[in-house]
Amino acid sequence: MIRDPEIINNVLIKDFSYFPNRGIYSDFSVNLLSNQLFFMENPQWKLIRKALSPAFTSGKLKLMYDQIKECSDELMKNIHKNFMKIDDKIEVRDMLGKYSTDVIGTCIFGLKLNAVSDDNSTFRKYGKSLFVPSLRTHLRELSLMISPTLLNILKFRDFPADATEFFHSAFHETITYREKNNIVRNDFVQTLIQARNDLVLNKSIPQGERFSESQIIANAFVMFAAGFETVSTAMSFCLYELALKKHIQDRVRQEINLKLSKNNGLINNELLIELNYLDMVLAETLRKYPPTFALFRKASQTYHVPNDSLTIEKDQKIIIPIYSLHYDPKYFTDPEVFDPERFSPEEKAKRISGTYLPFGDGPRICIGKRFAELEMKLALVEILTKFEVLPCE
Repeated sequence: MIRDPEIINNVLIKDFSYFPNRGIYSDFSVNLLSNQLFFMENPQWKLIRKALSPAFTSGKLKLMYDQIKECSDELMKNIHKNFMKIDDKIEVRDMLGKYSTDVIGTCIFGLKLNAVSDDNSTFRKYGKSLFVPSLRTHLRELSLMISPTLLNILKFRDFPADATEFFHSAFHETITYREKNNIVRNDFVQTLIQARNDLVLNKSIPQGERFSESQIIANAFVMFAAGFETVSTAMSFCLYELALKKHIQDRVRQEINLKLSKNNGLINNELLIELNYLDMVLAETLRKYPPTFALFRKASQTYHVPNDSLTIEKDQKIIIPIYSLHYDPKYFTDPEVFDPERFSPEEKAKRISGTYLPFGDGPRICIGKRFAELEMKLALVEILTKFEVLPCE
């Protein structure tokens, strides 16, 4: 386990070539949907990351904005509808989870899922099944930490068989339908189709650099899995903190209303970019409630830590404890307190690099970071301009 920020920066960024892989085992012959960015190792990881990165450029995110806005509009309609039924109380995590499902459905899979208005959404059902705690999942996590070879012997599945079949079929059908009908959209699916054409169908590419269609499909799935619970959970925690701290909520709303008054009341991508205090609030939410507790890396060769006697041997696995760093008073004074001022420009300039890692860092930083931030900011702006958020008794 490494907690020294300088060494963390070396591992994640400066000397990434020594630690390019996570060292998390998955048997791809058993787990079709695990043959993707999160589990992949170099050189395959580098190739597929390069192929998928164009989906998340500033230009592509701007083009996706209208699709996300449609989902946020449906979210607001449903919130208004439910207010009439349940005495002004809403369980926000489930509602925001449905919103996330719709956003991922339209931007990643190219499908209109209507999870916000349909309690029986098939995508929502199978998505939730991926994250239900069970003895199987606990045993798998324990094996990953203690003896990954056990997973090969026991043929553990990363995801339930029925969910694997559902998502694999759904994405394959999406590709087939689009190609058959010459449909082109500005979304992640289009990037994947292009990657499939370049890496699977292009015979001029060397055999070792090609990818199977199943690998392309698995990388669509990882975007669904990564954004399914994490984004809705982060938004829920954000609203929870704002409900408890009216002065912070009022300041966020004041900033939003000021920007709206200068933008003819229009919520658009440009306005969201200018909401600096909301950025601070979200950053503090992700510090206090990080999406994952740790980062994992594996040394691909023996590494001698600069200016230190420490040596990390080849194949040694490394844990970087995100939660521990985020709650260390050396880096964040009174870490239990929710304080967005930690992320003011002045405070950010003073922060020690390697102590704030909600999305990871370096070449393997979360590829969908800016997409997730856009999705969260739009929903929060819609909610906070129309409602005051209060805690339930």
